[in-house]
Amino acid sequence: MMDSKKFGYAIASTIEAEVVVCGGGVAGAMAAVAAARAGASVVLVERYGFLGGNATAGAVAQFNSWQTANGRRVVAGLADEVVDRLRHHGGAGEHATFVMSTGHKMDRVEYAPEVLKLVLDDMLQESGVRPLLHASVLDVAVTGRQIDALHVLTKSGVVELRARVLIDASGDIDALKRAGATFLELDDGEALQPATMMFRFGPIDFERFDALSKDEIAALARRGYDDGQLARAALHSSRDPFSNDGWFNISRLGIDATDAMALGAAEIEGRRQAWKAAQYLRQCVPGCEEGQLRAFGTQVGVRETRRIVGDHVLTSEELLLPKQFPDAIAAGAYPIDIHPAAGGELRYEGLGDDHAYQIPYRSLIPIGFDNALVVGRGVSATHSAHAAIRVMTISMAVGQAAGVAASIAAKGDGKVRAVPMPVLRERLLEDGAKLG
Repeated sequence: MMDSKKFGYAIASTIEAEVVVCGGGVAGAMAAVAAARAGASVVLVERYGFLGGNATAGAVAQFNSWQTANGRRVVAGLADEVVDRLRHHGGAGEHATFVMSTGHKMDRVEYAPEVLKLVLDDMLQESGVRPLLHASVLDVAVTGRQIDALHVLTKSGVVELRARVLIDASGDIDALKRAGATFLELDDGEALQPATMMFRFGPIDFERFDALSKDEIAALARRGYDDGQLARAALHSSRDPFSNDGWFNISRLGIDATDAMALGAAEIEGRRQAWKAAQYLRQCVPGCEEGQLRAFGTQVGVRETRRIVGDHVLTSEELLLPKQFPDAIAAGAYPIDIHPAAGGELRYEGLGDDHAYQIPYRSLIPIGFDNALVVGRGVSATHSAHAAIRVMTISMAVGQAAGVAASIAAKGDGKVRAVPMPVLRERLLEDGAKLG
């Protein structure tokens, strides 16, 4: 038992599990489900009363880039199951081609964030995961290279979670930060990608809105940005499956979201930007004349904060080759898409029609620890490589792989580097995953 006196507080209760997942976004949820289905006892810690992260609280409302431009699937497995379950409830559309403002074609699935909350609840409960909601990471107990326990603050007091393997899926990698992990620095001239306040607007006459050409959309977006009505020169949106409303991604908040004061200020500024953008849509954009702002995201959607230094740091050069990895555990085809912290444009580096890349298992393993894995936007990757692999489809695939790996490690001594790659890859393929 931990000596709680050295932490300055009493432990209200202790929960033991083979795998603890910190963070219930789509990456963490898939990791928890995969580990439990593989036979591990799993506890998932989440600060909200629901799961989904940017997919629900951030209201991104679309899963994109499941395949290469010419239609070769690169993401499947549990991510496919999520979409199938959404469709069962009427909460998602079919795979459809979307043309970005840059001209890049990708497929996406539009979905209802509220329904996704139900789907993730069902998947966790059916697999036997024990969710610990309304819980925030307080600190981490470490002995040498071993993470011994995670302490979380709950309504019941401080709960100690003891596990053989920790999966940090918290986005900001809060658990490993408190454990003393090493993180990648930004190179000179780089800045963290900005956050976005998603907002729901409607009703929209989508027949007229969708009839706008790419050039017309670009001109309307540029006009709104130049006039100070839009914080980003874009009219990017996805349609709600249950209505004629759309979720719009057209705000821009250049912050470090690990700074509590800056994050709070960004929430306020994000709502202000969303309100101004909604007025511009109503006044100037065909098909939006009868619309009004319906809802804000529960929180700003954060693209980038901490990225772990892992056994392998994935680079954009490796994605663009693409480099083949013997320990590949997931694949992707999303382009390098960097939103600058200021200005209306984005930096975009497209891929070939059949171009896909791989994510190696070693990029999930933080240096300095033997029983920890990272999934989600904190995976070990450079700023530019992260700009490609950060999207939710890829995050679900990486989460599934980490969950299976954690279950294998937990049956032994918890050492994640000892997981046999042929065994892990075979199990992922059996479960429908694509490895590239």
